Amino acid sequence: MTETDEDWLRQRVIDAALDLASTGLSPQMSGNVSARAGDRVFITPSGVAYTDLLPADIAEIALDGRILSGTFPPSSEWHMHCAVYRARPEAGGIVHAHSDFATVLAVMKRSIPAFHYMVAVIGGNDIRCAPYATFGTAELAAHAVAALEGRRACLLAHHGQIALGPTVETALHLAHEVETLSAQYWRALQIGEPDLLSDEEMAVNVEKFKNYGRRG
Repeated sequence: MTETDEDWLRQRVIDAALDLASTGLSPQMSGNVSARAGDRVFITPSGVAYTDLLPADIAEIALDGRILSGTFPPSSEWHMHCAVYRARPEAGGIVHAHSDFATVLAVMKRSIPAFHYMVAVIGGNDIRCAPYATFGTAELAAHAVAALEGRRACLLAHHGQIALGPTVETALHLAHEVETLSAQYWRALQIGEPDLLSDEEMAVNVEKFKNYGRRG
């Protein structure tokens, strides 16, 4: 990867972080974004306003967390990002957000069941809620990796959500989808427990989403 390519990847991380702030997906400086290039990770720094970020400010770390470059230290959630990348070689981008409705469900430790066929876009018949652990710890990272098995997103108890994708842009799109589904599910719960789609129907939807929007 050339220096120009690296700067472009750093800028894509910044653009995704700015989206978190501008859309309200993750208020203020909460949440974090990363992109992977081989065995290196470019991740938003800790405690810096997204609107102030320049490409050189994005922290570059190894998959074991060693700092390689960057003006500021990496996000406190680097353990979680690196653990997911090590477990999921197909992941090229990760978005972690404290979005409102996903967090509401997460503080109630509620997974999102198959109330809507779009849940299948995550990769299975539910969006799991990982157990609670202190932020920025290897324990939280391990919980996230387990909840993401066979899935592309999960909730984090008393915390928020995390989504992954082949690029940082696809991870960001998925994080928005998780928030939309969280809001819809929460609203449905105000009326009562919704009927759920069967495992068989969700398996059909999961398969359909594998090639959704792709052209031959």
